Amino acid sequence: MNSAADMPASAAVQPFTHLDSTGQARMVDVTEKIPTVRSATAAGFVRCGEKVIAALRDGSAPKGDVLAVARIAGIQGAKKTADLLPLAHVIGVHGAVVDLVVGDTGVSVTATVRTADRTGVEMEALTAVSVAALAVVDMVKGLDKSVTIENVRLLAKTGGKSGDWHRAAE
Repeated sequence: MNSAADMPASAAVQPFTHLDSTGQARMVDVTEKIPTVRSATAAGFVRCGEKVIAALRDGSAPKGDVLAVARIAGIQGAKKTADLLPLAHVIGVHGAVVDLVVGDTGVSVTATVRTADRTGVEMEALTAVSVAALAVVDMVKGLDKSVTIENVRLLAKTGGKSGDWHRAAE
């Protein structure tokens, strides 16, 4: 699809919300929107080798409590999303839960963020997962530099004009 003629009809009538009439990036004005309760859940995975898994399970990671640091980093990441993403709105993060579970091949990271605001918290949930995963990498890189962050994705969102959405079962 290279021209407007090649685009589906739905794309032709739906302008890009973050571009003005001259094609310049802009922040969408949500001033007139009424705050509503919204939530979003995201997940990701930090793939680790056996040495890292063993250290996470027995608490012997040289930098300390990896999961506690990652949990706090994820919560902080959710609250700092608007500082990191230029067109994200500054919203009240009214709740953030970051869970980390050590498995046989790595650490599963899940974050749920809630608000009562004018726009959703999908980016906050994704940022929470990303920053928590980065914190795990930072905390274990001395043990294994090959750890990788994988499959960061939105799992669900609730509230707002577009309603609820849930990713199909994986």
